[in-house]
Amino acid sequence: MNATTPPSPLPGDFAVVRMGGRTGRLIRLGQFLNGDGFADYEHAFVHVGDGQLVEAQPGGAELRPLTVYDGHPVRWSTGRVPLTDAQRTAIVAAAHHYIGTPYSFADYLALAAVRLHLPMGPLLRGYVASSKHMICSQLVDQCYQDAGVHLFTDHRWPGYVTPADLADLLR
Repeated sequence: MNATTPPSPLPGDFAVVRMGGRTGRLIRLGQFLNGDGFADYEHAFVHVGDGQLVEAQPGGAELRPLTVYDGHPVRWSTGRVPLTDAQRTAIVAAAHHYIGTPYSFADYLALAAVRLHLPMGPLLRGYVASSKHMICSQLVDQCYQDAGVHLFTDHRWPGYVTPADLADLLR
């Protein structure tokens, strides 16, 4: 392995990926409206081992093969977010637990409302924090929180995370 080759992902690592097509453009627009600008990464997932990932999808969170992102620009957390074996095991278990959790495009609107300081108060905070519906980045963040790992130290509300926020952690 040379200096430019990233280490192989381990179970519990997450990744951000650039998406193409209409869905990628819609997410890019949502991130722009949320104040992230036109970020380079529009999707995130958790690696659960054996060549598999768990990701939020419009039909609900799914277990899928890593190969679905062959040919896409991917940035991994491997080596950038230190994890113990116990934390990795807990992240993977959490990811499996959330399979089937509904996706919510409305979470992008809620995140934008928070960013714009609209007076929505506790109801909005509860909606964004709910793990009953999640966008991809919320799923990643929730799996890590369930394992006792806090990816962000800025005291943000639970669930207040976009794919661009995760990508920023990996810069």
